[in-house]
Amino acid sequence: MEQQKILSANLCYHCGEDISGVDLVIADKHFCCAGCKGVYQILSANNMCAYYAYNDSPGKRLETNAHFEYLDEPSIVKQLVNYQDKENCIVTFYIPAIHCSSCIWLLEHLYKINPAIYSSRIDFLKREVNLSFKHNEIALRKVVEILVQIGYEPAINLQDVVKENSNRVDKALILKIGVAGFCMGNVMLFSFPEYFGISNLEPQFKALFGWLNLAFSIPVVLFSGKDYFLSALASLKHKHINLDTPLALIIAVLFLRTAFAVVFNNGVGFADTLTGLVFLLLMGKWVKQRTYHHISFDRDYRSYFPIAITTLQNGMEKPKAINELAIGDRLWIRNGELVPADSILMRGDAWLDMSFVTGETEPQQKVLGEVIYAGGKQMGEGIEIEVLKNASQSYLTSLWNKENYSHNFKQNFNDSVAKYFSIAVFIIAFIAMAYWFYHNNGTKAWAAFTAVIIVACPCVLALSTPFTLSAILSVFDKKGFYVKNTDAVEELAHCNSIVFDKTGTLTTIEDAKISFTGTLTDNDKKLLVSLLNHSSHPLSRQILNSFSYGKFYPISKFKETPGKGIRGLVNNQMVYAGNQSVLPFDIKPDQHNGVHVVIDSAYKGSFIVTQQWRSNLAELMTKLTKQFSLKVLSGDTNKDEKALQSFFSLSTTIKFEQSPQQKLAAIIQQQESGEKVMMLGDGLNDAGALKQSDFGIAITDNINNFTPGCDAILKGSSLEFLPSFYQLSKDGLKIIKISFAIAIAYNCVGLYYAVQGTLYPLVAAVLMPLSTITIISFTTIATRFFARKNNLI
Repeated sequence: MEQQKILSANLCYHCGEDISGVDLVIADKHFCCAGCKGVYQILSANNMCAYYAYNDSPGKRLETNAHFEYLDEPSIVKQLVNYQDKENCIVTFYIPAIHCSSCIWLLEHLYKINPAIYSSRIDFLKREVNLSFKHNEIALRKVVEILVQIGYEPAINLQDVVKENSNRVDKALILKIGVAGFCMGNVMLFSFPEYFGISNLEPQFKALFGWLNLAFSIPVVLFSGKDYFLSALASLKHKHINLDTPLALIIAVLFLRTAFAVVFNNGVGFADTLTGLVFLLLMGKWVKQRTYHHISFDRDYRSYFPIAITTLQNGMEKPKAINELAIGDRLWIRNGELVPADSILMRGDAWLDMSFVTGETEPQQKVLGEVIYAGGKQMGEGIEIEVLKNASQSYLTSLWNKENYSHNFKQNFNDSVAKYFSIAVFIIAFIAMAYWFYHNNGTKAWAAFTAVIIVACPCVLALSTPFTLSAILSVFDKKGFYVKNTDAVEELAHCNSIVFDKTGTLTTIEDAKISFTGTLTDNDKKLLVSLLNHSSHPLSRQILNSFSYGKFYPISKFKETPGKGIRGLVNNQMVYAGNQSVLPFDIKPDQHNGVHVVIDSAYKGSFIVTQQWRSNLAELMTKLTKQFSLKVLSGDTNKDEKALQSFFSLSTTIKFEQSPQQKLAAIIQQQESGEKVMMLGDGLNDAGALKQSDFGIAITDNINNFTPGCDAILKGSSLEFLPSFYQLSKDGLKIIKISFAIAIAYNCVGLYYAVQGTLYPLVAAVLMPLSTITIISFTTIATRFFARKNNLI
């Protein structure tokens, strides 16, 4: 039964704010407004009140009167969604209200409110939610209205909201820095008489300046330093000590000491130290945010994503980098290639594998004029599409990392050390304070306590790993080696075995020597190139490049069997190209080598492709043999066996005619024997092996063979740098250990002076951001040093 009472003392059960005026009560719980009560009723009706178990009063007061009729307009919806098919729709919203673990819990359980919203993933740092829903059962407008009803209104902008908000300056932080800086300047000004020892000349001004300093300290504590207290309280509720807890304690202690000194005329207090500390802490936070932003910008926009897209210009094919694509470009997407940007289907029969985006493996058919979304992989004949939106490298990277969303993030080594280090700092600080109080020196006791907590802040320890590995990723990017994330760099450093595919990996499509045994008429050649033009396999590309046809017959019933060959109905004639297993009949034993061609029921002959080995291959293998056990698993025949053996040592295992399943089984067998396997393949026939390996590398040569199973994409021309990439990843782990040692040494020296009470807290506050800058500078300089040592810059 609901009651209405006029109260002001209670706190709202949902948002935690003071109740003034009408107090709405339901189930013995008090609410400040109908909005908060409504949210509770929604959660209660859907058995979701566990939302309140994660934090006390975690919600936000509803103050929106937004209307979302414009979301009924299909043209606007198309600009907002990431992906849409006949059933599913995926959209990403920026939600400013996300602030705690309860937010994550509630937003990831939206399916309880409406089952049509079947998936919701949160990026807490970016305050983004990625929603997947059945748009036939619930409209986008209704999804947004549900978010508003539970207190999480998305910031909708028809521009790229996510990118805009992830890259923008944190205005709230800038304002807090400004307030802290203004107050610090005034406190320093009023403290000059104390600094110069002339305060006793005018006692009345001494008291006035003390009260002014206390007044300037209040906004610094309650506004500029508020986040430290909120963070510390949140961590203590979960029985955990985070990095902000000791800082919140010292801010509170300094303020209380200053208030006590001013009110009881017992000195000037620590207003200058307090305001200076908060200002410098916020400046340190700003430096860290800007550095992280720089890393994010470097990864998403500046780095060259090594996927070459085939564009059609005046009927001619021309490769183009993904970051050069423009709206209106015509693209030719072959079988197995990725659609890099939202586009319209202009020609061809599109069967798209959208598992990269939706997780569903069933291919979807698209008709002419229909929108094809970025991230789909064509599973059939080549298609011609026209770009609708600019390609987003950050979006493709998020798809690449999508599998990580379902994993529980493990606490890394640095986080563990930071936790124990915080506890140790508290113990040392209290021991130092107790020691000086025991010796009747209260001034040194407080100075020692504050200095220890400030100077020994362990946040610098947690910076070494992400900054080092991010700097390494930047070096890799510039050399055409695009690694998925920092965790993958650590995996690379631990590998001790390499498995190579041959075609497209050890060989290159450039300048291949091609000979044909048999007879092809001009019409046969046109039928053949029309078929080959739909395949992205290196042998298909090499044979196609040996012809000069610019126009092709239409094709249907195209099928490419990985590791075997292709076939399709071209101009009403069935054309086959590949090895024996793809042909409609048996051939003579002496004809087994090469790419065989059959048109209808007539055997036309075979292409012998003498592939060009990549440059400096023998030198590369000599270097790798010293660090790895090597193996070659090729799907081709053994015609190149002698040539391969000349590049590798006698101990190298070389196997031919290996199916994708056999390659996968071989990787599993090596891993079961304790090896950490690095796999290099073209991403076409090796997807399973690449995904199974500890570190999978897809090689690309002007071919769009981006595969979600790999950990890295490597330009073929950069293969010779593989030993350097591996060595730099190992050097990166070395840099992390050195930076960790530097941080420990810095803290030990600081603690030595801090416990003696000789290190003034303000000096400690200056040293704290300097230590952060030191680690950032060291990791950057050290990474460049090792990169130059490994000939990567």
